[in-house]
Amino acid sequence: MSAPPVELAIPLGGWLALLGGGEFTFGETEEADEAWLARVPEGPVGFLPTASGSEEYPRHFAAYLADFCGRAVETIPVYRPRDARREKNAERIAAVAAAYLGGGVAEHLVDTLRGTPALAALERKLADGGVVVAIAAAAQACGSHFRGLRPGAPGEAGLGWLADTAVEANFDPDRDRRLRQLVGPGGARVGLGIPEGGALLLGPGGEFLTVGPVFRLSGAEAELEEIESE
Repeated sequence: MSAPPVELAIPLGGWLALLGGGEFTFGETEEADEAWLARVPEGPVGFLPTASGSEEYPRHFAAYLADFCGRAVETIPVYRPRDARREKNAERIAAVAAAYLGGGVAEHLVDTLRGTPALAALERKLADGGVVVAIAAAAQACGSHFRGLRPGAPGEAGLGWLADTAVEANFDPDRDRRLRQLVGPGGARVGLGIPEGGALLLGPGGEFLTVGPVFRLSGAEAELEEIESE
């Protein structure tokens, strides 16, 4: 088995699915969704609208997943740090078959979850064999650094699930400047570029799977390389 494309900074007994983005209501994420759903046991998928703060997003996602595969969706109402500190929400995360972190603003997701029982529950799910999915800005937040909206340094500290790694979602390999800024000056050692509709699934024992082209940058001046599943 070849080495995984990135190093994990947390124990991983299950699967972490990083989706590059795309509009699910137009079918743009179907191939990626099939990949992570194939690894999810029976039961509802828990949707966290934390990054967007939207009450509509969970309803649209629930309608999509019901139509796509007949799966039920349970909204886990983590919108603010106080929600993430509620033990009831941590229990909800533990109980669902998979946890899906919706897109939005990476800063809001990181600021809301950091140091809370909800974040600990997500990490336990990954360690104990469960599935956590993160799309677009939520995928970016999973890295050690991400490109934020606040002025100042080129990279902000993420949730840190990927060691020394920045993730750029909705990535265009012909326009890699922003990813290069995160590697080196932004604080990361490795960059991952995941285009719209694509995904990188990281599993136990170094197993991984790509959906569509996924790119890796091993240094700010390095050549962009495409990651291929075994």
